[in-house]
Amino acid sequence: MEPGPLLSGGASVAAVLPAGGSGERLGGATPKQFCAVLGRPLISYTVRALERINWISDIVVVVSLENIETMKSIIEKYCHKRITIVEGGLTRHRSIFNGLKIFLESKLSSCPLQKPEVVIIHDAVRPFVEEDILLKVVLAAKEHGAAGAVRPLVSTVVASSADGSLDHSLERARYRASEMPQAFIFDIIYEAYCQVTYKRDLYAAESVIKDKLSQQVCVTTDMKEDSVQLGFLLHETLKNQVNQVKSISVFLCKNDHSLQSILGQCYNFICINDKRSHFQEIQELVDILEHASISVLHPVVLISVHFNVSENMSFSSGMEELAGIKEFAREVKKKNILVYGLLIRYEKDDPKIQDTINSAAAIISTLIKDRNPELIGQVLAA
Repeated sequence: MEPGPLLSGGASVAAVLPAGGSGERLGGATPKQFCAVLGRPLISYTVRALERINWISDIVVVVSLENIETMKSIIEKYCHKRITIVEGGLTRHRSIFNGLKIFLESKLSSCPLQKPEVVIIHDAVRPFVEEDILLKVVLAAKEHGAAGAVRPLVSTVVASSADGSLDHSLERARYRASEMPQAFIFDIIYEAYCQVTYKRDLYAAESVIKDKLSQQVCVTTDMKEDSVQLGFLLHETLKNQVNQVKSISVFLCKNDHSLQSILGQCYNFICINDKRSHFQEIQELVDILEHASISVLHPVVLISVHFNVSENMSFSSGMEELAGIKEFAREVKKKNILVYGLLIRYEKDDPKIQDTINSAAAIISTLIKDRNPELIGQVLAA
């Protein structure tokens, strides 16, 4: 396949092959990348598949220290070209980072490598990679910054609960299995590896993502006139705990187009209601979120807030109204939507109503920030 105008126009492409694994899962004495297939090491087939592609300028093979000489002998024996050997790290993550760094550090060597515009990362033990797949991921990475091969899920994927029992299975049609090869704009992937190198950094990155997802909240309301003031009070109190709070009325939620401006930016929705049953509104919002596919990458939080005047109804009765949320929450969790319930019980003309609203806002803020799937379907009280 011809590289096409996007590559022929001067974009440089290189490849990094992490091959530092010990072969522990294979169970043999020889790492699988060095196992012979028809008398030839497996890694040699993968290298050959890449070096046949003339628009890949350099191929960096990352191996463990004890296998550097083995890799050198393979390159010499099978006359591989455009190959640079780099010592790997203790983890695959570190090994890939070492492979990327060589493009910058080699400037001081006698044979410097050119920093590519796009870099391919591929498994050294996957030799059956075709040029058209490589070209597609490279062109996609050049346009979007990063790209990778995917395939449909064929196996059933299940999620377990805290006690190890089956919680739910994923809808396979909504997900894909990520495969190699992957391609990236070099500066983007290099900067990412510079910022996330250690395991504790991965936890920090997860925290950053959660924090970013928690910065915007959409509040929907559908209440009687005497409860509107309380909804407004909760809305204003939330502004002190969440970076950005947007408010829309529930009839707008039923219109797909009215949410387009915030879908994909907002991952938190609060439905405030004082009706005895308002699951219809919640279901409609879930349908809109599912149709927009915003919950595919990140979990969406949906909190059903119910105002209950204590003089009209007992506390236990108010809880019973929301009890049906548990089964509903289990179902929509499969769609990566986390549903929680919150009951706000108050008395008319209560001078301490602001304290109750403050407590409710704190609960909402915690649910949004923690995004804890173990709490879905729970009905909390403020």
